[in-house]
Amino acid sequence: MHHIIIFGPPGVGKGTQSLLIAEKYNLFHLSTGEYLRKAIDEETELGKKAKNIVEKGGLVPDDIMTGIVIQALKENIGGKDGFILDGFPRTLDQAKALDKIFGEMKIGGTEILYLKADEEELVSRLLKRGRKDDTEEIIRKRLRIYIETTEPIIEYYGSTGQVIEIHGVGAVEEIFGSICEKLG
Repeated sequence: MHHIIIFGPPGVGKGTQSLLIAEKYNLFHLSTGEYLRKAIDEETELGKKAKNIVEKGGLVPDDIMTGIVIQALKENIGGKDGFILDGFPRTLDQAKALDKIFGEMKIGGTEILYLKADEEELVSRLLKRGRKDDTEEIIRKRLRIYIETTEPIIEYYGSTGQVIEIHGVGAVEEIFGSICEKLG
């Protein structure tokens, strides 16, 4: 049984690695970014609230993201050997809310994967994917926000010894191999 939270800045390959991990270990994969993009495309109530924030490079408020995660976990973890959270938590308050949720759901033994890469590599990757909201200015703003909000979370989880650092540069298969070595 694996309960994994994967961290890393935008463009580091969390989505790709999350899908590979979910398939190999039979895990429910929750990508909050995908859920948000779907809501925006479908113009749901959540999508309308999130659209302006996302297009300006901001992060969706904690209460909306926490609600998405709770709902998704409750609806989807049955029949799986755990889960991988991709894109959540993004703030210290979300991490603390997640700990509370895990306590209520009796989920323990969380593994924290932290994929790392340098800023210039990330900017280059994100510009190549060609999304309309991926201008260099917006990308660098997202990276600054990521560092400001996520570093405290890594410190928070790091104090428990749960953080597994992975070098997120190289071939997809090499990075995946490093992750599998750490997860067993």
